[in-house]
Amino acid sequence: MNRKLIRPNLSELKDKLGIPAKGGGGEGMTPAPSAVTPGGESNPAVNPAAATAPQGLGSPRRKIAPPEQTNAESFYYLKQMQSKTPMVIVLQDDEKVRGVIEWYDKHCLKINRIKEPNILVPKHNIKYIYKQEEEPRIRRSRATKKEEPLPSEIDIPVYD
Repeated sequence: MNRKLIRPNLSELKDKLGIPAKGGGGEGMTPAPSAVTPGGESNPAVNPAAATAPQGLGSPRRKIAPPEQTNAESFYYLKQMQSKTPMVIVLQDDEKVRGVIEWYDKHCLKINRIKEPNILVPKHNIKYIYKQEEEPRIRRSRATKKEEPLPSEIDIPVYD
């Protein structure tokens, strides 16, 4: 099967639009479009400030702003609520609240605590949150242990 590519003749299109065809010793540049169209209206291609000028021609595309809410916070809270993970909430004054997140909204968290009353914590008062299982273990440093004298400080009786 023979398929013929149908391609318009560009010289015919230029004649219909009123653009002179290149070649034949004329100038190498195309003429600038007139400021007024044949109908007497201003040409938007010449005057970019005109109300009918096409938007965005010749200007770089702007980056799209990221979404205001990514839902990462909601996903984290829901995951911890469903698994009833014991959490440690550190407040702005370095007080620690331990418990399970029962629910949350835009401004606060409700924490269920064991052997203590439940508490409603405003989010603006939270410094950070972590899982209780990730809590760092407290190590005793050597200075807090019972200090033993160094070997050089021990009195050794000298026998002659």
